[in-house]
Amino acid sequence: MEPVDRSTAWPYDERGEPGPYVYSRFAHPTGAAAEAELGALEGGRALLFASGTAAVTACVHTLCLPGSTIAMAEGAYYGTLVALREFEPWGLRVVVFDQRGDPPPDADIVWIESPANPLLTTPDWEAARAHPGVVVCDATASTPVYLRALDEGAAVVVHSATKYLTGHHDTLLGATVTRDEETAKTLYDTRLRLGLSASPEAAYSLLRGLQTLEVRMRRHTETAGELARRLREHPAVLGVRYPGIGGLISFDVADDAVRAVETRTTVIRNQTSLGGVVSTMESRHRWEGDRIPRGLLRLSVGLEDVEVLWADLEQALAAIGQTSS
Repeated sequence: MEPVDRSTAWPYDERGEPGPYVYSRFAHPTGAAAEAELGALEGGRALLFASGTAAVTACVHTLCLPGSTIAMAEGAYYGTLVALREFEPWGLRVVVFDQRGDPPPDADIVWIESPANPLLTTPDWEAARAHPGVVVCDATASTPVYLRALDEGAAVVVHSATKYLTGHHDTLLGATVTRDEETAKTLYDTRLRLGLSASPEAAYSLLRGLQTLEVRMRRHTETAGELARRLREHPAVLGVRYPGIGGLISFDVADDAVRAVETRTTVIRNQTSLGGVVSTMESRHRWEGDRIPRGLLRLSVGLEDVEVLWADLEQALAAIGQTSS
């Protein structure tokens, strides 16, 4: 493992010339090592950012001009939509579209998410490739284990590395990956000038997480697939969304029962975020309003035993009968 170099500045050489590392906002050794590892997995040049939202911000500054239109996938991560709309007073236009079909023809940027969080739709890649706009893919929930979006036609891949890539609910981190050198250079310049850099500690967490990424994602998928199957058969569950890969499931219960279910689990933590070794579950309507069904629960399946998780879900779902009786 690359040691954590917490230096903020490095001496010039004996000629008074800067070396490869000068000031940590520019770059640092731990970050460079983590970027190389992630870039190799994705097949492009990776850059780390202080958060997933910082990576989104860098993409807007790099790819857009005043008057640009971003078409964003419906039901994708709400925080991305909120961040994009912060730029509307500066002339950015944001529209939402169903990524299972054709993007709006006038979009300059097509922002897809595979799978979308929390509605878990997946994009029509043929339609995205055929569009003349720049395709950005948020691959947070799939990771390069299940999707190399650059191979599918994306120009830029975005990750909230806070989630599966680091995998332990202990790091705030974002990333972009691209094969276009000019785009990579502009993303780097944006990171530098706006102060969006990631810390050495966060980069170290990514290096640690990437060592176990594939085995974790396979386990997440195996357990989530079985839980999704059982949830579909449970009489209190009105609907289940699961894309067949990864650890995210969303399922619906009666609107007036959602709070009882999410607060009754004991192994599955009632908290936000996703992608860690510990399972979490929450209502997304509390954050996103009516764009999300009121009874939708997002379950992030961790690495616990499937039978332990199912027993926890079963006793929580039993609260629906008690609520209605």
